[in-house]
Amino acid sequence: MKYPVEELSAIAVECGFKLHVNLGPGLLESVYEALLAKSLSDLNLKVDRQKPIKIKYQDIVLEEGFRVDLLVEDSLLIELKSTERHMPVHAKQVLTYLRLMDLPLGLLMNFGAPTFKTGCKRIVNNHTDFASSRLRVNLGRKGTNS
Repeated sequence: MKYPVEELSAIAVECGFKLHVNLGPGLLESVYEALLAKSLSDLNLKVDRQKPIKIKYQDIVLEEGFRVDLLVEDSLLIELKSTERHMPVHAKQVLTYLRLMDLPLGLLMNFGAPTFKTGCKRIVNNHTDFASSRLRVNLGRKGTNS
């Protein structure tokens, strides 16, 4: 069954929130990745971990230009961190991945933040079918961070 990306986002955020509440901040990123992937898979969602993504530029193809932490149902990108705070480069990284993969929405989940709310960011790439959210911020370019 194909889920709308906003529905996948809501499911992923709920699973991430539960992980953060139950385990707290500060574990290794790989632990959160494995547990979040398992939580999403248990809901019968297709989840790819560390999926290599090709980059095509002019006549050059890099078979493994980057790896996506989690790709849910081939439509929602999730980048995980476990740092004390987000750095601006983290959101730029997710937006670049979204553009290269031509995906509308990604989540940047930082499990090192003191609360899940401060550690979870929505990054959008030419996405217009928004779920209601109080966390929208405009990057002022092609994509928006909300």
